[in-house]
Amino acid sequence: MELKIYKDKFEVAEQFSAYFVEKAAHSDAFHVALSGGSTPKIVFDVLAEKFADKVDWNKVHFYWGDERCVPPSDDESNYKMTVEHLFSKIDVPHENINRILGENDPKGEAMRYANLLEINLDRVEDVPQFDLVILGMGDDGHTASIFPHEIELWNAEDHCVVATHPDSGQKRVSINGKVINTAKEVAFLVTGTSKAEKVEAIIEKTEGSKVYPASLVNPKSGKLVWFLDEGAAAKLNQNPS
Repeated sequence: MELKIYKDKFEVAEQFSAYFVEKAAHSDAFHVALSGGSTPKIVFDVLAEKFADKVDWNKVHFYWGDERCVPPSDDESNYKMTVEHLFSKIDVPHENINRILGENDPKGEAMRYANLLEINLDRVEDVPQFDLVILGMGDDGHTASIFPHEIELWNAEDHCVVATHPDSGQKRVSINGKVINTAKEVAFLVTGTSKAEKVEAIIEKTEGSKVYPASLVNPKSGKLVWFLDEGAAAKLNQNPS
């Protein structure tokens, strides 16, 4: 595990963008699973505005780690957010964008997307392998759309699962833990003091931390990078990199 701690979410966005550019440069075809949320939104803005000309977008293939079951025009759609903050500002081929169809029946879409990953990605022990999975973490310790109350979905047989938000009851389609941990590299983007308690529990492996799905992220490759701001890292006994 590697910890990278920066002053604020804007420095996190800048440093992660530089990291992304470097990773994409060393691959003929770069398959990445995106995250939704407020921090990726800022990252996408910075990536588009300051680094767009440093990436060969023809070889970057975009997917999502999870998606809310809403139409692509809905303000809650992770896809819509990515279009507004990244795709509309860069020259990426349409066929390189592999969205989860949030408007479709969730169970059928989970099956379709799992099949798509099997076709498009190399597989390791029958599990599709991303080059990079980008993750966020909720205040409750959830990641992708695997929530604490459904933590059993982490090891589900299917590569993609239908999850339910604990408060709203909203359905979501999410990749499972096996897909996350099979990725060549996994990067967490976590900012804000509201995340500090869970960040401490997960990184310091405190007693009881295993109830948080984010604590189960442990890629077989050993390549796990946390991009944190000082707020999210406030309770850690670590020095910034």
